[in-house]
Amino acid sequence: MKTLELEQRDIAVAFSNGDFEQIYPYLSETITWNIIGEEVFQGKSKVVENCKRTAEYFGSVETDFRTEDTIVTNNKVVVRGTGEFKRDGIRVNLITACDVYEFNQKNELENISSYCIPEKK
Repeated sequence: MKTLELEQRDIAVAFSNGDFEQIYPYLSETITWNIIGEEVFQGKSKVVENCKRTAEYFGSVETDFRTEDTIVTNNKVVVRGTGEFKRDGIRVNLITACDVYEFNQKNELENISSYCIPEKK
């Protein structure tokens, strides 16, 4: 059995802030990531693929993630915050987000529900 060292709160906040690579060992093989109203990714390989695509976008812009609240209870973590994305100093997007993380008994992420609301222009 693998030893996982990060706390659930740390795993959730890292994922919400786009620090995906360090979280890969904590993903269940049967994970589901539901980006509400957009797309559902099922299975670790599909979730990792989307993380890599998302990280590429994050790498193409200046990012400012701000965590406003984190709630931890009974193998669930809720992270609420914002993500601001700029290119050449100009804001291209501002997202208000709430991510709900559910962990299994092995401290692996089993389900992620992401609610992402873009700023209206």
